[in-house]
Amino acid sequence: MSSALGIQPAKLVDRLKDELKKLEELKPPAWSKFVKSGRHRSRPPQQEDFWYIRAASILRQLYRHPIGTQRLRTYYGGRKDRGHKPPKSYKASGKIIRTILQQLEKAGLAEKDKKGRKLTSKGRSFVDKVAKEVK
Repeated sequence: MSSALGIQPAKLVDRLKDELKKLEELKPPAWSKFVKSGRHRSRPPQQEDFWYIRAASILRQLYRHPIGTQRLRTYYGGRKDRGHKPPKSYKASGKIIRTILQQLEKAGLAEKDKKGRKLTSKGRSFVDKVAKEVK
């Protein structure tokens, strides 16, 4: 059986995005078109399916190991250009990540754990099925 870890992340996330669009529990909220994805960004995301791309990426991270919101904020954060001052690192938006994790829980793909969130057996088989299609 093929594992999701042996596939290029970009290909897996792209295919997972298409499969997540079919789930009715995972819909972007109305405010998601207007908010920045982090303090380090200057504008909101320009991609139409940003919500699904971020959800697919989070699902892949959960496949690797249990992870919490704060670690994901650090992972999706970045450098902010502050003009003449030296650049500084900032975390990503916690609201976006938390909402996606709650939606994944509602869909039955993730569950709470001591270390944050982890994939359920349904979530693991979902990612494995998509990985098998990609390979």
